[in-house]
Amino acid sequence: MRKVVALLASPRKKHTYEATRQFLDNVQACGQVECELVVLSDYQVGMCRGCKVCFEKGEEYCPLKDDRDVLIDKMMRADGVVFACPNYSFQVCALMKVFLDRLGFVFHRPRFFGKVFTALVTQGIYGGEKIVNYLDFVGNGFGFTTVKGRCFTAFEPMTEQEKQQRDQALTQLSQRFYRKLVKPEFPVPTFFKLMGFRMGRTSIRLELDETSRDYTYYRDLGWFDSDYYYPTRVGFIKRSLGKLFDTIQTRQTRNRKKSQSMPNRCV
Repeated sequence: MRKVVALLASPRKKHTYEATRQFLDNVQACGQVECELVVLSDYQVGMCRGCKVCFEKGEEYCPLKDDRDVLIDKMMRADGVVFACPNYSFQVCALMKVFLDRLGFVFHRPRFFGKVFTALVTQGIYGGEKIVNYLDFVGNGFGFTTVKGRCFTAFEPMTEQEKQQRDQALTQLSQRFYRKLVKPEFPVPTFFKLMGFRMGRTSIRLELDETSRDYTYYRDLGWFDSDYYYPTRVGFIKRSLGKLFDTIQTRQTRNRKKSQSMPNRCV
């Protein structure tokens, strides 16, 4: 039995809610899947204050005591996660942005490896594809195996043709999502992802210490000595490139430290 949780950021039960509900029903129809629809407006999630405590000391030290960790726990316990939101002012709606801002530390310390992710965006006119790309980027940054999301365009009331197009697209997306869900994988990293990991971890190793949560997170998971975030097939070329990325970042970090240590002289 697989578990899927969908986080719905729409403040009303209309197009986004209906599309998300239909997507979950489609996934359940594919096989043994337990689904949960989580409406973000039913939870208390405060606005990030930008104090950076979650980055430096750890997310448990966040001064906002709300339902953020409840939602993170639902995502951690799931095998698949869906982010669903409407297009408001050509970007994610406020509920989704507030929630994502509170998860900013996950970009520093990704953790959803082996879990499947996709995004649903609804809109009336234009701009939703960029929002889908943004949410897919978030999914990748968090560590998910991302199935490219979809944007659904329709006016109110929805025409029969628009409904048929939405239904067909939801069926296709739910089938692709389900195939990944039942065969969890740890994909071989692309060159870009490998570069991000190797240069990021080298910077953390050289610039931070035991007082930093990012440092201890990487240390405790063994990432300072690994080829990638998780065990995967990294061929000779990528392994060689990984070492090159380490060298480049080491040189850049040392040059930056040297530059910062030089006294400023006014002429």
